[in-house]
Amino acid sequence: MVPGIGPQLGRLLVAASGSAENVWQMQLNDWQKVEGIGPKLVQALSGEDQAQAEQVVSQCNQLNLHLICPEDEAYPERLRPLDDSPLVLFVRGVAGSLNHTPMLAVVGARRASREGKLLARRWSRYLSERGICIVSGMAYGIDAAAHGGALEAESPTIAVLGCGLAAAVSQQIQKQMDAIADQGCVVSEFLPDTGPRPEHFPRRNRIIAGMAQATLVAEADTRSGSLITAGQAAAYGREVLAVPGAVLNGRHAGCHHLIRDGAMLVESAQDILTTMRWQQAGAGIRHAEAYKPANEDERKIMALLQGEILHIDTLAERCGLTVSELSPILIALELIGVIESLPGSRYAFAVEEHKRS
Repeated sequence: MVPGIGPQLGRLLVAASGSAENVWQMQLNDWQKVEGIGPKLVQALSGEDQAQAEQVVSQCNQLNLHLICPEDEAYPERLRPLDDSPLVLFVRGVAGSLNHTPMLAVVGARRASREGKLLARRWSRYLSERGICIVSGMAYGIDAAAHGGALEAESPTIAVLGCGLAAAVSQQIQKQMDAIADQGCVVSEFLPDTGPRPEHFPRRNRIIAGMAQATLVAEADTRSGSLITAGQAAAYGREVLAVPGAVLNGRHAGCHHLIRDGAMLVESAQDILTTMRWQQAGAGIRHAEAYKPANEDERKIMALLQGEILHIDTLAERCGLTVSELSPILIALELIGVIESLPGSRYAFAVEEHKRS
């Protein structure tokens, strides 16, 4: 609620004081010692009224919204290690679905073609039937089609909004929010009454990219905001998948750009399962669960690789180890068949040969 304080500065304040609560016990000169906190931000901090925050908490209680912070168990684990992850999430629906595994972001054009919307709906339904949570931004076009397909199956679907959960929306969108909240949840980092603004959507997109293990761009031209989501996903070390299309109308030009930059080309929902090894995830996890980790480092590695493929640099960062410290542990786990190395210095749970067929 403090103007100028975003997730990164907020984290610096919390780290400097020891907890979010202790931030408000700090003196003015203590705030000024924190890197990035200048006189204007000190003035903004000192001008905040706790009663305003209490009103927001009361509003959340009245609207049956969960208010989730990084310290809470329900906070998305895949967001937790990111430097710019939200300090607060407002959630309506089943908060437990925030940590569903596997999870795929499906994004694309608002003014999508009929074919693009049909593809997004069919693929999302197919994947949801196989236990994959679909996350998107609940915009028109590809987003709405993806949520619609997921709702036709039983797995949760998650909508991340670029406005508050109590903002005025059309009756059609309200009905979709109700349906998503019943099967999964609707999420926002904005105060409940905050209306949609253009600058909110890149912030929303980073949450979509950070929560999911992979991002699928179903249809997008070169100006589409879904390319921002794909760029964030790549920056977070997630897989980026893109659907190719006809070159004459330009509707897939953004997808073709992503593919040239290294995104995985997919032509079917089965391609997604194969690329992410999700059709084998159950077998791989069961095989790995039979092995008891010998130490805390092995436990962390196995927890991180549950239903996910990670680059060695990402594993090292999340485990708090250097690559040279991590490498012998990975080699040992690979030798006993718990994990498997993939092209591009990536790692995943190993799958027994008889399960592959």
